[in-house]
Amino acid sequence: MHRLYPANPNPRHSWYLLPTVRDLYSRQPETQDLEPWELQTLLWSLNYTDDLLPEDGIAAAVEVTRTHFDLDEGVA
Repeated sequence: MHRLYPANPNPRHSWYLLPTVRDLYSRQPETQDLEPWELQTLLWSLNYTDDLLPEDGIAAAVEVTRTHFDLDEGVA
């Protein structure tokens, strides 16, 4: 059974947030304008994770990912 909110959030899981958000953005570019709280549920519902990830961690990964995507567009 999946819990929506983990009883003991594990900060060690945050190491995969950046590649997870980058993968989501590259596979579904329409998600790039979503807010971190919207991505939290979307990542869970698409089975990127078993639990809801911390919103602040997602927000940080989004900022870095947006920077990478902006750089990629500038080079092209």
